[in-house]
Amino acid sequence: MAGLGANVLTLADWAKRVDPDGTVPQIVELMSETNEILQDALFVEGNLPTGHRTTVRTGLPSVVWRKLNYGVQPSKSTTRQVDDTCGMCEAYSKVDVDLMRLNGNDPGFRLSEELPFLEAMNQEMAGGLFYFDTDTEPEKFLGLANRYPTLSTSNVVTASGTGSDLTSMWLVVWGPNTVHCIFPKGSKAGLQQQDLGIKVVEDDQTPAGIYQAYMTHWKWDVGLCVRDWRYVVRICNIESTGTSNIIDPDLMIDAVAKLPSIRSVGGGRAVWYCNKTVWAQLCKLAMDKSNASLSWGEIFGKRVLMFWDIPIRQVDQLLITESALV
Repeated sequence: MAGLGANVLTLADWAKRVDPDGTVPQIVELMSETNEILQDALFVEGNLPTGHRTTVRTGLPSVVWRKLNYGVQPSKSTTRQVDDTCGMCEAYSKVDVDLMRLNGNDPGFRLSEELPFLEAMNQEMAGGLFYFDTDTEPEKFLGLANRYPTLSTSNVVTASGTGSDLTSMWLVVWGPNTVHCIFPKGSKAGLQQQDLGIKVVEDDQTPAGIYQAYMTHWKWDVGLCVRDWRYVVRICNIESTGTSNIIDPDLMIDAVAKLPSIRSVGGGRAVWYCNKTVWAQLCKLAMDKSNASLSWGEIFGKRVLMFWDIPIRQVDQLLITESALV
């Protein structure tokens, strides 16, 4: 028989969440992370029930300088279509109705259990935007790391680190014609929560017993669409440990130079993403008065580190255990 407290809340769980006066405490969320990419990502409704199809220009028509008495051969451009798929991320929470009734703390206690589902799905989404691989997990969507997987891939810059304690920094231009998240045609954008009320559910015994529980359904149908690959740049092979782990701002200049434009591209907006290790290193560089590229700015009243006029955002889901790209 599976452990009773593995997937459901027990009386022991309840006791840990009640203050001496019987009220539900404010829980210190030690598992919470900073994944600011979720605040920046643009969401666009897909044109397919399962995702989005993009038509990409792959070749231009030929033009000629005509001579007198000679005609011009007709020409045309070439295109190809790329399909990006969505995945279905879901979860259910269930809380025994008698646990809810203890001390009359129904709303507060239930909320204390449901908020972590929001954090868990946010972390899953933030990590997936970079690392999901549909070759090994076809039920998900394709992340950025598997679109820019080698040094021979366009728009990949190396910091020349070695080993398996490396990380990456990303430059992404969010926009309807560059990079954006997608949700299936005819569906709703964002994380959906549905209160299913009191349901009769089964426990983990064999044979199963039944009891009543408050049920909540969490659902997020989402994918990633890179409409124009030129508007994403990866700086890979960044050392995350040791003494030589400071990223060279020259690499960031090289990354920006790979973009067709850092200005508005069909409503696009450029943003840097790195984990807290790289972010801390860049903050130290910004304190150097001889540095002219890193500075502090303000976005929506919040102090933000900038490289030139591009904000640098923190994503805890970016690993420090990446293997070296070759």
